Amino acid sequence: MAAAPPRPAGRLLPRARVPAAAMGLGGRGPGAAALGLYGALAALVLLAVRDVLLLYEENRCSMTYMYEYPEYLKIKLPKKISRRYPAYELYLYGEGNYAEENKNLLLTGIPVLFLPGNAGSYKQVRSLGSIALRKAEDIDFKYHFNFFSVNFNEELVALYGGSLQRQTRFVHECIKVILKLYKDHEFAPSSVAIVGHSMGGLVARALLTLKNFKPELINLLITQATPHVAPVMPLDKYLTDFYTAVNNHWILKAQGIRNLTILSVAGGFRDYQVRSGLAFLPRSSQHNSALSVVSSAVPRAWASTDHLSIVWCKELILATIRAFFDLIDENTKQITDDPKKRLSVLNHHFVKHPAKLYAENPETLTELTGAFIWIKIKTSKWNYTVYNESDGKYFTFPLASHRKSYSHVHCQNSMLDTSSWIYGCVNSNSSVCLEGVDLSWKAELLPTIKAVTLKLQEYPFLSHLVVHVPSTNGNKFTLDCEFFQEDSRTVKLPVTHLFSFGRKHSIYRLHVPWSHEDSITVSKVPSLAEISAKLHIAQPENDSSVAVLNIYSSSYCQYEVTIKTSFLQVLGQLIRFHGGTLPVYVISNILLAYGGQLNTLISTGQCSDFALVLSRTARPYKVEPALNIITFLLGFAWFKDVWDALFLPEMDTAVLNNQDVWFPLVSLVLFFFGTGIAFWGGILFSSSLRLLSSLWLALTRPSGLPKDSRLVTPKRSCVTILLVFISWTTCGAFAILIIYLHYLFKVVKLHVNVRAEQKVLNAAPKHSKETSNNANKELIKNCCSVDRSGEAAKSLATSAVADEVVNGFNMHVTVIILLTWIMLLSFPSLIYWIKNLRYNIRLDPDPCRPMAIILVPTLGILMNSSTTKVKSSKLLKIAAQFPLPLSVAVVAFGPMHLYRPAPLFSMWKTVFLIFFTMLTLWGLVKGAPLRPEEKWKPLDNPRNRDLFFRTLQAYFSGRDLRKFPGTFSLNNGSKPVTFYLDPIASAFADYEERKNSFPKYLRG
Repeated sequence: MAAAPPRPAGRLLPRARVPAAAMGLGGRGPGAAALGLYGALAALVLLAVRDVLLLYEENRCSMTYMYEYPEYLKIKLPKKISRRYPAYELYLYGEGNYAEENKNLLLTGIPVLFLPGNAGSYKQVRSLGSIALRKAEDIDFKYHFNFFSVNFNEELVALYGGSLQRQTRFVHECIKVILKLYKDHEFAPSSVAIVGHSMGGLVARALLTLKNFKPELINLLITQATPHVAPVMPLDKYLTDFYTAVNNHWILKAQGIRNLTILSVAGGFRDYQVRSGLAFLPRSSQHNSALSVVSSAVPRAWASTDHLSIVWCKELILATIRAFFDLIDENTKQITDDPKKRLSVLNHHFVKHPAKLYAENPETLTELTGAFIWIKIKTSKWNYTVYNESDGKYFTFPLASHRKSYSHVHCQNSMLDTSSWIYGCVNSNSSVCLEGVDLSWKAELLPTIKAVTLKLQEYPFLSHLVVHVPSTNGNKFTLDCEFFQEDSRTVKLPVTHLFSFGRKHSIYRLHVPWSHEDSITVSKVPSLAEISAKLHIAQPENDSSVAVLNIYSSSYCQYEVTIKTSFLQVLGQLIRFHGGTLPVYVISNILLAYGGQLNTLISTGQCSDFALVLSRTARPYKVEPALNIITFLLGFAWFKDVWDALFLPEMDTAVLNNQDVWFPLVSLVLFFFGTGIAFWGGILFSSSLRLLSSLWLALTRPSGLPKDSRLVTPKRSCVTILLVFISWTTCGAFAILIIYLHYLFKVVKLHVNVRAEQKVLNAAPKHSKETSNNANKELIKNCCSVDRSGEAAKSLATSAVADEVVNGFNMHVTVIILLTWIMLLSFPSLIYWIKNLRYNIRLDPDPCRPMAIILVPTLGILMNSSTTKVKSSKLLKIAAQFPLPLSVAVVAFGPMHLYRPAPLFSMWKTVFLIFFTMLTLWGLVKGAPLRPEEKWKPLDNPRNRDLFFRTLQAYFSGRDLRKFPGTFSLNNGSKPVTFYLDPIASAFADYEERKNSFPKYLRG
């Protein structure tokens, strides 16, 4: 076949294949539509995060102050316990004279143990201890409490679950030590009350799971912002297993803990670390001594708290201490053993406060005596303002005339004392009532009033309603009473659709009846008040009640109530409930992008940029339909049996659906959010690489493009063995961090070399043009043709190497972006290990150790591989099929177990690299990395053309082409192949444009 005429020498320098735009080397990146789409997704995520972190009510909590300097007396523990738990300590709180008196540990009070939470300090007990001390002083120390506190060394137990079991066992030992301090006391306690903040509350509940723990050692447990339902961030197996064990025991062994009374207080919307829905205790029909409330609904507090202020919020601490003193049994001088009384006291202080002092058995009938004026009121609406009156009055409302027209009566009083103020007369025909039923216990304390609403049908035995106005001395207050028909005051309105952005105007009342999460807003009249009707827990399936808004004000005021749906607050609720699962969806998108890169490597021989391939491959229809089909099939018994036979875990989406916090669109929206985060995360990471490489170029001189080398060398093997040894003897996350930094260093260095070589290639055409003129003259004279061929081949080899390095760089960037997320998810255990190095150099248990042992050798091979080696693997087509099912598996099993995606990725890469390395070694033993027919034919396949191109490059590399004749033969153990250098060089110069005509330059 005739050779094509030689081209000018200037054309022998091929145009370098364009690196990704994210590398800063030019080229085509994601289009404007993709940038707009992912920009909009990122904006929605930021707006949702803003709603969670910034848009909440102001802090209405008052600070708790100590009147004397707080002191913490360290309790000496038995040597056996101190050696077993060297990092933990037990303290007794005290102030002033009280602290001095207790230094000899002759305690006579009621023991209360405080357990700090995640990274919490034992000194957080001071708010409870100080107010309890002041309260005891007010009653001349008739009763008092001794507050103990445990020092957990501020461990990150919310992120690392390996120490939760150890903390639980230590608390058990502390309880036994505390009770021994009272053994010679006349009223020695047999149990300890516990107050647990954050994860401390979960540790207290876990005491019941210990085999040798006696449930009677604790009779009261109060938790503050404790995530009881599930971990906020399920980052390791030990954490999720701990939750499973505690909650299963709570439900299955409910009979054994029926004497334990537990109160859980959530922080409300200000607490964005632990959403209040997680703080509601698991419900059990056999255990009815559990109570869950939100701080915004607690009487006399009515304030949302953040995760830390809940331990010092004065309003909440006062409610807690009042409850403690009301729980004391006068006979035993300890907390009462009656679970019904304990629950009654907690309801009084934390659910519905009638503006009266707690009484266990309040008197129902009261004598109405005294020289008071009796006034009869016949109207249905009544308002009375008291100012500086000296004589008291009784206002009577006959009920017989109102029963036919009205269903309810409502009264409210702005005088916030604790005396009785409203009564019901029984069958009285006279103008006065000598004895009445005290209805003040039916009232409810609100921020500025105490109010009572009675259903007349429930009190058929009452003839009159009596409102008592006591004698006042300069006090001003108002009373309002009104009879009304409930139907005329109630309008049921559906919430407007999410995307309707519409409004409906009416007058209505709103209230959440299925949980204690009411929020109260106080505003002046006239004014405009906005109330966010956001729920902390979903409505139970068997509950048909609806939310109601109760407006307490004068009956003469008019209100316009507008209900509308806030799109941004809906997004905020989505992030509040499911923001912790976003890393799973980000990793799922990265896996899809990595699979797209492997597929383009097969089809075109090129590896696309991460941002570009993500915009092409990250599609929810690749993941969501598979999840929905599996969920549907799991409803059939035969498929469930097959699923269990394969030892597959339960799908996290099914568990979330059972908790009533999941609906079909959630996963789809989170997938889009994950795509936006992955896209802009990749852009940010690439920009950081560009910045680092610029600093490197400014400080050092690049060493040139890396040459292809062996995957496994003695030096690399030693480094890998050393890192595996480090992960086994110290901390797996530490070894992962080292290999991550090593990988990052190699990628930055690779980026520096590519940028430097790109500058050389961009400067080459000027020199090439001068060479071209001389080359044409020599061509006419038929001289130096071999020199021209040599220059062409050298230029060809340099450009080809740069092109291959850019492909490898794009692949490594995707891997290291994925590794970044794995590193972030394993970071908590690393921080825990660093904080506890002085106690033990080895982290035990270590959730990252198995993953590190797999990941370190895998990354050691992967970081030294190139796209040339990857493309030569026979397993590439098989490996390219794995990212998609892995992406589905990550979303199916990762939302409630964030530690699962990393091992899945590690195992997949390990299997691929093991086979890849074995095939490579086998090829080296046989003397040929690929069979000859795979190299040379058929050339209409882009992959084979690319392999042919690389083979020639490898053959020419390092050879003096001036010694070659115009033609030469290459025998690779098969049929000889003859090459003509000039036509080959010309073809390589226009390789991108002339791929289809490539076969005509091959002879043999």
